[in-house]
Amino acid sequence: MPSEGIKVVADNRKAFHDYHIEDRVEAGIILTGTEIKSIRSGRVNLKDSYARLDNGEVWVHQMHISPYEQGNRYNHDPLRPRKLLLHRAEINKLIGKIQQQGLTLIPIKIYLKKGMAKVELAVGQGKKNYDKRQALAEREGKRDIERALRDRNKAY
Repeated sequence: MPSEGIKVVADNRKAFHDYHIEDRVEAGIILTGTEIKSIRSGRVNLKDSYARLDNGEVWVHQMHISPYEQGNRYNHDPLRPRKLLLHRAEINKLIGKIQQQGLTLIPIKIYLKKGMAKVELAVGQGKKNYDKRQALAEREGKRDIERALRDRNKAY
């Protein structure tokens, strides 16, 4: 994805730890006025969020957008479900993938693109505990190798 005009507001790093990411889709999101102001100030959390298909529509649940500080009685509920905007063909493609065993929709990134809030959805399969340990061991091994090469190059 080109970085021109894109400001990443929040990442869901836990998703990469808990899921094997297979496919990604960009989706728009329907927001109220105070929600977009909170997102622009960076007050959003995707940690425990997930997306679900309901009646042919995609909804994101448990995405926490903090109430806007200057908002008064028009403030929003921080955890309300929010509708995502996708083309019908994209939704049908997601439905086909979700009906496979063990696949789920996870929001992995929320960003501003040309002033509009976008959510990057990923289709992922849950990792088992041994997969998580294996990934951690590989990451530590790479760090050890890089550290050894760096120390070796400093000696010369």
